[in-house]
Amino acid sequence: MSSFLSLDEARLVLSAMPDPVFILTRSGRYGAVYGGTDERYYHDGSSLVGMRISDVIKEGKAQWFLEQIEAALGDRRLHINEYTLSGSDVKGLNDAGPSELIWFEGRVQALTFLVDGEEAVLWVASNITARKELESRLRALSETDPLTGLFNRRRLLHALEVQRHHLTRYGRPAVVLIFDIDHFKRINDELGHQAGDDALIKVADVCRSTLRVTDVVARIGGDEFVVLMPETSMVQAEPIAHRLRQTLVEQLHKMLGPRLASVVDATVSGGFSELQADDLRAEDVFARADAALYEAKRGGRNRVLPYVSSRG
Repeated sequence: MSSFLSLDEARLVLSAMPDPVFILTRSGRYGAVYGGTDERYYHDGSSLVGMRISDVIKEGKAQWFLEQIEAALGDRRLHINEYTLSGSDVKGLNDAGPSELIWFEGRVQALTFLVDGEEAVLWVASNITARKELESRLRALSETDPLTGLFNRRRLLHALEVQRHHLTRYGRPAVVLIFDIDHFKRINDELGHQAGDDALIKVADVCRSTLRVTDVVARIGGDEFVVLMPETSMVQAEPIAHRLRQTLVEQLHKMLGPRLASVVDATVSGGFSELQADDLRAEDVFARADAALYEAKRGGRNRVLPYVSSRG
């Protein structure tokens, strides 16, 4: 009994593959399409045979596919890439196609023979959307404060590193504001921890609705919050910080009601400092903003102050 498959049997094996297998020529023509039997993710692609990628995919994305084919033919090694497709990438779908991105892993290998006179590659496309969505959820969990939905310290430190690079390389300023709720312990002690949680959630909601979309807001512990304001100088940050404090106090008082607000004195204090080129760690700008925050506390609370250097 022969251990080799016949040509027809080999075609049947390819046709039974769950993921689609494309034979694509250097010019982007579909020489053959096999597999794609997993109907959860794929449709019959046999109608593509004889067409070109540019007949099916819009120009920018089609060019990307041609570049991957060229790269695989150039070095004859296996190329693995991840890419997305949506309804807007496919010609003729208009609004009929899926609006969400579908992620694929492509494994591209040059073939050792010509297809209709052209060099060609084998392209196996695997739908990895579920994996990408799981990765996104896990990343969000690792970077998000579970109570407020704001970023946590880890994500804030990453954003600060990006801004420090922008400052040292391009001279673009950024300001860090640190603030907390005055007498927050009284809210927990006199009204209960649920009231304290509600106050923290209210702070997060106000930040999301009040601050700019480019600002990065994080809760870094307890009732302490940090706002990173990219492309912002100290002069520009001051009215933003004062407006935020005023809105926070108004909304906290509204949430608690006049009687309870007077009992716990729910106000907000903060301090802010500009990121400096010689800051080696995030803690450097945090320390300056913290110093301004404590100056606000010593001055009677319910205020936001800029950091003022004591040198000179």
